[in-house]
Amino acid sequence: MISNKLADAINEQINRELFSEYLYISMQAWFADQSLDGMASWMDAQGKEERFHAMKFFNYLLERGARVKLKAIEEPTFDFENPLKAFAMALEHEQFITKSINELMDLAITENDHATRSLLQWYVDEQVEEEASVDKIVNMLKMIGDNGHGIMMIDRELGQRVFTPQPASD
Repeated sequence: MISNKLADAINEQINRELFSEYLYISMQAWFADQSLDGMASWMDAQGKEERFHAMKFFNYLLERGARVKLKAIEEPTFDFENPLKAFAMALEHEQFITKSINELMDLAITENDHATRSLLQWYVDEQVEEEASVDKIVNMLKMIGDNGHGIMMIDRELGQRVFTPQPASD
């Protein structure tokens, strides 16, 4: 059985992951409106990944006999000005999520909950990948500045990404 304190913290994380999905689909809509379909597609995949993260926590709580308590999701930003600002915001958001996952891990250690620590290790590793991937895009966008040809090249490259759910054993 998972402690109430840890279950409450994971419920908060579910809300953060669902907000992440909401933020990324807001970015998807903005990119689509700017005719940057590759970046929109990238954000679509990112949003789906965030939902996957939320549901992984959701199912974990159910498996541990805890109650899932969904909360209202805050309205996301919907105007991003330019691709660099959107991806910089995404990076900042991923850093916030990393901090949140680390705090959950600290709580699981304090609570001596080995099962939750095992689950959270997957998220710790995942966040390294999340931050690195968005940071790379931010750096590419900084290099090209306002160069339309460069933006179109990055847009084309980002459009190659698809979300592939991981097997349940992960």
